[in-house]
Amino acid sequence: MMCYRKQQALGCIVLLLNLLAWTSINAQSRFITTRGKVIASPDGKPLLLKGINFGNWLLPEGYMFKFKTTNSPRLIQAAISELVGEDEARQFWKTYRDNYITREDISFIKQSGFNSVRVPFSYRLFVSDGTIPRLEGPGYELLDRVVDWCRKEGLYVILDMHAAPGGQTGDNIDDSFGYPFLFESSESQELTVNLWRKIAARYRNEPTVIGYDLLNEPIAHYFDTASLNPKLEPLYRKIVSGIREVDRNHIIFLGGAQWDTNFKVFGPPFDPKLAYTFHKYWMTVNQEAIQEYLSFREKYNVPVWMSESGENTDEWIDSFRKLLEAHNIGWCFWPYKKLDATSCLVSINSPADWGAIIAFVEGPRTTFEEVRKRRPPKEKVQKALNDYLERIKFANCRVNPGYLKALGLK
Repeated sequence: MMCYRKQQALGCIVLLLNLLAWTSINAQSRFITTRGKVIASPDGKPLLLKGINFGNWLLPEGYMFKFKTTNSPRLIQAAISELVGEDEARQFWKTYRDNYITREDISFIKQSGFNSVRVPFSYRLFVSDGTIPRLEGPGYELLDRVVDWCRKEGLYVILDMHAAPGGQTGDNIDDSFGYPFLFESSESQELTVNLWRKIAARYRNEPTVIGYDLLNEPIAHYFDTASLNPKLEPLYRKIVSGIREVDRNHIIFLGGAQWDTNFKVFGPPFDPKLAYTFHKYWMTVNQEAIQEYLSFREKYNVPVWMSESGENTDEWIDSFRKLLEAHNIGWCFWPYKKLDATSCLVSINSPADWGAIIAFVEGPRTTFEEVRKRRPPKEKVQKALNDYLERIKFANCRVNPGYLKALGLK
C-alpha cells in the first residue's frame, strides 16, 4: 500500500511538472520573441517591424514646440509655469498628455499600415519626488491606456525609457543636469532597476508589448567615453537581471553608446531574448552606414533593430527605409507628431498667438523682473495654450502624405 501511494504521489508530481511546462510553453508562444537573427511572431515567422515613435508625448522636447534654448522637459515646464502659474500648468500638462495621443491616433497608425509603435517616456512620470522616491505617478495609467488601445487595434508596443534617473545621455533629451550621472550613481541605478522591474511585472503577461528598450541614446560623445562606455553593459546586465526576476516573456532591447550608434561596447549576448538597437540620422545612405550592425548581427546571431531615424527629407527617409528592408532590418521612424512640420507623420497646425509664447520662452528670463516685464497678456497666453491643446488632437491635425509614402505605406 505504501509503495502504491508513493507511485501515486510520484505520478501527481510528474503530471504537475508536465502541466507547468506546457503552461510555460503555451504562454511563451503568445509573445513576440527572438529566433536567431530575426524577431519572430508567435507563429514562428519573421516579423519586420514597421513603426513610428511617440516622441514629445511623455517626454516633451523643445524643438517640437518651436523652442530652441528652452529644450528639455524641465525647462519647458518651468516656462509654462511662468506663463500661467503652477496650478494651471499642472492642468495644461494633464490635458496635453490626454490629447496628444488618443485612440484616434492609434487607429490611424494601424490603418496606415504600421505594425508597431515605440513609446518614449521619462522616469519622472513614474516616480514621486521625495527623499525616498516611490514608484508612483501618472505614467503607469498612461502606458496602460496606450497598450490597451494598441491591443484593440492590433499594434505592437515597445516601451522606451527615454529619460532615466540621473540621466543616461547628459543632454536635453534625457532631461538630465547636463551629464550622464546614472553611470556614477548607485542610487540612480537602483531606482532604474526597480522601475523597470515594476513595469515588467505590470506587462509580463501582455503579448501586445514586444519588449523594453532599456536606455535611449546613452552616453553622448562629448563626455569621457573611455571611462563611461565600459560601464554601459554592466548596467544593462543589472537591469536585465531585475526584469528577468518577474518577466521572461519579453524581448529586451539594448542600445549602443554615443546616441545608440556604437556597438563596440557590447560583448556576447548574455540573455536568450536580447535584440540590439541603433539610431542613424543625417548620414549618407549606403551600406557602410549600417555595416557595423550587420556585422554584429552576423557575429552573434541576434536581431538588430533601427529604433530611431528621420528629421530629414522624404527622399532621404525613403532611401534609408529601403536600405533597411533590403537587409531585413525593422525600423521605427521619428517622430509621429510635432508642430507645423513636414518631417513627421502628423503635423499640428500652429495657433494664431503661438509666436507670443515662443518670444517669451526664448527671450531672457533669468530674473523675476524680466519674467514680469516680458510675460504676454494673460488672455493671449490662455488663448494660445488652449488653442494648442485643441490642435494637438488628431482630428485637428494634418497628415503628411509624403512622409507616409516615404515609409512605403498607404
